[in-house]
Amino acid sequence: MQVAAQELIGTHASPTRSTLIKLVKSRHFLLVICILVVCSTLTLGLWPFRAPKNTVTWLAHRNGLLFGKDATVLSTRSLLRSFPSDTGASLEIWVQPSRIWDSGTMLAFCAPPKPFQFSLRQDQTDILLRALILDGRGHPTPANLRVNDVFRKPEPTFVTITWGLKGARIYIDGLLSAAAPGFPASALDFTGRLVLGDSPGQSDAWRGQLFGFAIYDRKMEAEQVLNNYAAWQRTGRPEPAWDEHNTTLYLFNEHIGRVVRDNAQSGVDLFIPPRYQVVEKIVLEPFWTEFAMTRNYWEAVFKNIVGFVPFGICFYAYLATVPVKRALLFTVVLGMAVSFTIEILQGFLPTRDSGTTDIITNTIGTWFGAVLSQQMASRLGGFLSFGRL
Repeated sequence: MQVAAQELIGTHASPTRSTLIKLVKSRHFLLVICILVVCSTLTLGLWPFRAPKNTVTWLAHRNGLLFGKDATVLSTRSLLRSFPSDTGASLEIWVQPSRIWDSGTMLAFCAPPKPFQFSLRQDQTDILLRALILDGRGHPTPANLRVNDVFRKPEPTFVTITWGLKGARIYIDGLLSAAAPGFPASALDFTGRLVLGDSPGQSDAWRGQLFGFAIYDRKMEAEQVLNNYAAWQRTGRPEPAWDEHNTTLYLFNEHIGRVVRDNAQSGVDLFIPPRYQVVEKIVLEPFWTEFAMTRNYWEAVFKNIVGFVPFGICFYAYLATVPVKRALLFTVVLGMAVSFTIEILQGFLPTRDSGTTDIITNTIGTWFGAVLSQQMASRLGGFLSFGRL
């Protein structure tokens, strides 16, 4: 075995004709394997290669929309500030998730310089409010407010959120569920581009049914919240007494077409795109903003590391037979370049998230695979010529 290694390296003996033939064949074989690995990696990283069909459909049995796997509804233009901020504001949304153990953004407002200005998200059985405030240097700082066990019942849930001088209040089915005096959101956050069923920036599609949505230029008190909830349940719209305070009202009673009409004063309709799209798609999102202490995040990290291990094994084995003096380093750089290319291209694909975390984890996976390949070669007694870092 040692003699064979010396012949391949060519340092102690001249390679024989049969040895050279074996070397060329092994190189060709490894090259084919490397090409297959690259093709598989690109396919897994970029599939589907175009925007899928937008899976938003009208409900047949009542007013509303059904949001499927890749679904979103967008406002045709930005909602402008049409009410004084000192009067507070109220928001109502009537929803039913498809599954209580799913997660996804039900609604969001985005406007420069805060692309993630405000969002309302299903986090399994909980509701998560997210808002951004700008610090003294103009950098956005996130703030979260969680309301537990909102979606445990298998029926529609009516959510009312109010803002005023005393902060935010969240009502579930007309009853107060949480109060947050220090939550930084305000009436001004209900402006900008409205996204229903998804998040701006990166895909976070929500699955479920949406029956109604309204924004008001006044902070509702507890009695008014309860009365409005009863009116929605009874007639499918808010109380007539609050019509003059509606700035935005979507009843979803069209039942056909791609336009949802605003029944209030904003005049901003909603549009159902034929294909799924993400507003203000982010390319190469920084890893520190992607980080989250969630099971999904760490599962993605693990998959991205493991997914590039075969890349490191195959390319190190091939490059070491060329031979390349720094095959391990060259393999790691090549894996990083392929990962970077995938993340750039994912910026044009709405169903894929483009971020720097994947580049880091893919590079780690490549390095691990290359080291594993190096150790395997060493244990086999140097059957092939392997370069050293």
